[in-house]
Amino acid sequence: MNSPGRHALSRLPALLVALLLALLLSPVTPAHAADPPPPSSPAARSAVAAMQPGWNLGNTYDAIPDETSWGNPPVTKALLQQVKSQGFRSIRLPVTWGGHQGGAPGYTIDAAWMAKVAQVVDWALEENLYVMLNLHHDSWSWLNTLPSNHDAVLARYTATWTQIAARLRDRSDRLVFESVNEPTFTGTSGDDENYRLLAELNRVFQSTVRASGGGNANRLLVLPTLYTNSDQGRLDALAAELTALRDPMIATTIHFYGWWPFSVNIAGYTRFDAASEQDLTGQFDRAYNTFVAHGVPVIIGEYALLAYDHTRPGIIERGEVRKYFEMLGNYARDRQLTTMLWDAGQFLNRGTLQWRDPELFAQIKSSWTTRSGTASTDQVFLSRSTPITARTLTLDANTTNFQGLRQGTRNLLQGRDYTLSGDQLTLTATALTELAGNRAYGVNATLQARFSRGVPWRIDVVSYDTPVLSNASGNASGLSVPTQFRGDQLATMEARYDDGSNAGPANWTSYQQWDSAFSAYTSDAIKLTPDFVTSLREGARVTLTFHFWSGATVTYHVVKSGGTVTGTV
Repeated sequence: MNSPGRHALSRLPALLVALLLALLLSPVTPAHAADPPPPSSPAARSAVAAMQPGWNLGNTYDAIPDETSWGNPPVTKALLQQVKSQGFRSIRLPVTWGGHQGGAPGYTIDAAWMAKVAQVVDWALEENLYVMLNLHHDSWSWLNTLPSNHDAVLARYTATWTQIAARLRDRSDRLVFESVNEPTFTGTSGDDENYRLLAELNRVFQSTVRASGGGNANRLLVLPTLYTNSDQGRLDALAAELTALRDPMIATTIHFYGWWPFSVNIAGYTRFDAASEQDLTGQFDRAYNTFVAHGVPVIIGEYALLAYDHTRPGIIERGEVRKYFEMLGNYARDRQLTTMLWDAGQFLNRGTLQWRDPELFAQIKSSWTTRSGTASTDQVFLSRSTPITARTLTLDANTTNFQGLRQGTRNLLQGRDYTLSGDQLTLTATALTELAGNRAYGVNATLQARFSRGVPWRIDVVSYDTPVLSNASGNASGLSVPTQFRGDQLATMEARYDDGSNAGPANWTSYQQWDSAFSAYTSDAIKLTPDFVTSLREGARVTLTFHFWSGATVTYHVVKSGGTVTGTV
């Protein structure tokens, strides 16, 4: 995963963003102009299938400048043993080499760094895991200057892979080499030049590794699309590369982080809805139609959600996250794509070797082999200011059969506690009254909707009242709005000037981006960011509409005057 430019869309002009969103939502045409690539060998296809599922050792050897610089502890053999025990059959080992190399002409890799990487490779191979090793943040830290510094960059790239290939040439064929992570180039004339440069890098990579002999003569090599993006043009360009190379031990790779507005919570896309589903199926279908259908295996070398992070809960609602991973795992399996979870520490706690959210990992793991039922929501909100009435959820059985509701070890009774009509599951007022108990703010009870396959669907019964905000003042550093959440949770925020135009850093939409414009990570405040305050017009009143997951909305006004920003209810 590359950090630079990941959220660049929020800075684009409104018209261009609208056009991009329209293109992403447009129907996917499976036919494409490029000739089909030659098929990879049965051995290549078998190896990629055997790598499913995979896990990324992210933010570790790719970290700059060193292994622990981005918050993860040193790698241990116990970590890899735990990864293997959880059902993973491969790891991706992202490595940034640039800070550990000498200068021209040899570009010698530091011996201690090479030894560290080789040790992790060996530990993983001892666990019978496949290992996919690459050049990672080198892609944007020096390889991207290939257009302007062609000969020096190509010499360094060649020297880097020459040393890696020589050091690891006799390792098991379960070691796989990936040419570069998320390739990007600076200062080019456009896609045609980008494609030519990437083809050159991939060609040098392939010839360098093959020429090193030993196990590398037939080692599986993995080639990315430009940016590891699955737009049809990117796929077609890589297909043309494969036709030119005619190497049977080749696989291809793309990355997937979901429909961008949903993945970062912007433009009101707070749910895993039809647009998100279409984006997923469209990308996976294109990869299948371009490569898999013609005998070339595809690895989704990274997948997650851009804003999913254990240190920043609430950006994407828990149930919507689960729906995303449930469908992703199933559809990747349907399209015969091998998947590798991007884990920078947000999923597996490297200190305790335990999953930070065991329920979410159970959903991910289940998706590797079967489907799970879900529902329209995983929260039933009960306002304390009104009498409790029945609540209805829409089930999405996903080819399973609904089996019933359970609270702990107690099965709820159909008829008394709930009714089912088609896909409409109704919790009765009687059951909800009992479950709500003393109606303290927050989660009063947790149910499980059980299905014939997969993992149960969690349903929290939540008591709430409409949140209460208070007046506040701030400055260029931001504005902290005192908030009594009263059992509710923030979903998103709209911002408009009195003339109806959009306010905020992402002025192409009224619904601002979580973290870029606002956040709500504490139990006592909603915070407006420095970027949001900076973006405001001097003296122009902005109406904020805070949308909460209960369905409640609260309006609030802010005005910037000089160095002060004032917030009023």
